[in-house]
Order: sequence, then C-alpha cells, then structure tokens
Amino acid sequence: MELRTAVPLPASDTGITYDTPVMFLGSCFANEIGYRMAAGKLKVMTNPHGTLFNPFSVAGALDRFVSAHVYTPDDIYLHQNRYMSLDHHTAFSSYDRDVLIERLNDVSRAASSLIREASFLFVTFGTSYIYTLRESGAIVANCHKLPSGLFDRRQASWQEIAGRWRVTLDRLAVLNPSLKIWFTVSPVRHLSDGAHANQLSKAHLLLAVEELLSHPSVTGYFPAYEIFMDELRDYRFYGTDMVHPSETAIDYIWEKFTSVFIDSPTLRLWNEAARITRAMAHRISGGKSETTPFAAAMLERISDLRSRAPYIELETEEKYFRGLM
Repeated sequence: MELRTAVPLPASDTGITYDTPVMFLGSCFANEIGYRMAAGKLKVMTNPHGTLFNPFSVAGALDRFVSAHVYTPDDIYLHQNRYMSLDHHTAFSSYDRDVLIERLNDVSRAASSLIREASFLFVTFGTSYIYTLRESGAIVANCHKLPSGLFDRRQASWQEIAGRWRVTLDRLAVLNPSLKIWFTVSPVRHLSDGAHANQLSKAHLLLAVEELLSHPSVTGYFPAYEIFMDELRDYRFYGTDMVHPSETAIDYIWEKFTSVFIDSPTLRLWNEAARITRAMAHRISGGKSETTPFAAAMLERISDLRSRAPYIELETEEKYFRGLM
C-alpha cells in the first residue's frame, strides 16, 4: 500500500563531481543544499551576496558577476552613520565605508571568476514580493531594518519575473555557454504575508519558472517545493517556527537532490569528507588523553582519503587536528 504521493524527479545527463564548479543562489534551498555540498568539500559557492529572496535581486547579482562589477561609493547606501549595500544581505554593512567596499569587491571578484567556469547554477526563488527604494525606484535585496517608510512593497507578476530573467539568461549564455541552469522554488512559507498571499506568491514564481524552462540556457526544474508539500505533509517536518523545513526534511530533500545530480562514487567520497569536516565541530571537554586519540584517528582518515582522492582539499582540517595533538 502506497501511503504518500511521490513526486517524480527530473533526470540530469551530467552529474556533479569534484571537478564540477557549482553555484547556488537565492532563498533557503540554495543555502541548505549548498552548505551540505560544501561540508563534503565539493567545489561550490553559495549565495555570495547572502540570502536573496526575490527573483529580481538574484538576477541583479548574476548580472554583476557577468560584468565583473567593481563597487564604488556610488553603490553604497548611508543611514545613521552605517554604510550598507541594498543589493546584499544585512551582513553586508559597516560603519567603515572603505571596509565594506573592499569586502563587496572581494566577494564580487570570487563570484565573477566562478560563474565563468561553473558547470551548474542552481537558482531558488523565495517570494514574488519586492521592495523598492522610494527615492530611486530600485528594487532592493534586503531592507537592512531601515524605516519602512523608505520603501514601497508590491507583488511582481510572473510575466515581469520571466521578462527580467530572460535578459540575465541571455547574458549567461554568452559568458558561459556550457553552464547548466536549474531552477527551484523554496518551500519556506512567508506567512507574514498571510497564507493566501503566500500561495499567490509561490504561484507567480512557479509560473515564471515554467515560462523560463523554454529558454535554451535552462536545463530543468528541481521540485524541492513539491517534494516538501506533497511528500512531507506533516508538521513534524517543520522547524519550531512552523515555517522552515526541519533538519529531517532538509536531509530528505538532500537525498533526492543527490540521487539526481551526484553519482555513487562521488557521494561516497562526499560522505567521508563530510565526516571529517563535521568532526571539527565535535566538542571535546577532556584533556590531551581524550583529544590526542580523537585527533590521531581523524588524521588517519584524512591521510586515507587523501591517498585515494588527492584533489579534495583538507589542509584546514589537517591543521586543526594536528593542533589537538
């Protein structure tokens, strides 16, 4: 007896390996899957601008990566002696303008370099609601807890989203013709908008993605939203806020993701590397009598994995465990 509705998974004719640069951009799915890939030392960059929720800000970030944008004081917004980039997450703010600009340019250079060689780009849309700065009309990625009176808020239509993204997809096709672009929609509910408005928002995102699937640069759609809504229909799969997926739900979607994109040999190596990186978070309360055997065991694992997969970078982990000896 089948007691759930299984969501069919797409097929990918190319898999992710340790030779495959990958970028994740957008909302929470991008963060969660990107971080898991990084835990196993796969070559991945996740949200260099920080978490981006609306499709316009994600497209804007990609446009800057494509053009190798160099940030100047003209890109910075000042409010009560605090400098910030409204194109980035709240983490990108400082009371020192030059420090912020330097950080923005460091991130921009790294992202611009990776998008040129990336094999996969996974884009996650979170909401179709957008905020625009009243004084300029520019869409912002994050309001940085500024006074609400500085912004206007509205819902973008799926036609607007698709039209804006066609421009970015055309630019990516010229820059990196072999790039495989996959879309997803975040299952995280934006209940501050109300349950009905959240559903309308997701509907606009899904319709926009459906339209964009016809673009020659787009490879496919990964149904993270549908898996969560149809296969995990229970509040035990939510976190304590009843909005975000629980760790169990994220692990479930990760398993679905890996079944499509990561082959068994690569996944085995990922598991071994992830055990090593996660061991760094293991808190040891004892003295040398406890830390030394633990560190020695982890160094042995690093040595074994390195002998079989020398391309996996484990220098940071090796240094950490040697420091415990």
